[in-house]
This record gives sequence, C-alpha cells and structure tokens, in this order.
Amino acid sequence: MDESVFVSMAEKELAHIEDALEQCGVDIDIEPQPGGILALTFEDDSQIIINRHVAAREIWVAARSGGFHFRPVDGDWRDSRSGEDLYVLLSRVISDQAGEPVRLEPA
Repeated sequence: MDESVFVSMAEKELAHIEDALEQCGVDIDIEPQPGGILALTFEDDSQIIINRHVAAREIWVAARSGGFHFRPVDGDWRDSRSGEDLYVLLSRVISDQAGEPVRLEPA
C-alpha cells in the first residue's frame, strides 16, 4: 500500500476514534498530537496511546493490558496476531481503564 494512501486511511480512522470517544459519555482526556497520535488519559492517570505507524502500515494501541498492532483487512482494522477488530479491542481496553462500559463502533 502506498504511504499516502495509508496515512489518509489512518488519519480518517483516528479522527473517527476521537469523535466516538468524545460522544461516549466517559470522562477521558483526549489529546491529539502531531504525527497521528491520540493520547487518552483516564481519571486514575493511566493512559492509552493510539497512533499510526507509517513504516509498518499499522495503527498501534498501547494500553495497560499490552500493545496491539492493527492492519487494514477487507475494510476493517484487524490485530496482526489475533485478528481481533480494532473497535472490539478499543472498547475492551478503554472500559477496563475507565472503570465503566464503553462501546465504540466503526464508521
């Protein structure tokens, strides 16, 4: 995949994730940062970092429970090891760190 195509896809996905988080009703400090990074900070000061990794053509998620790498597969973002959907994983790790249920849906 061409780098510019990947960057465009990843930026669109990160923007959707940011919008979904702002609408989820949970108190999360969402900090977009240069270079395609979303830093999420929770009430207990724990963080989740979501970023695009251009060289690998992946979206990476770093959470208290571990690190995860997602690749575009047939219109979805899938974990490179387990095949889990990005939004299923985000819902789980954000719920865990927020201490309340969060369900994020793809665009």
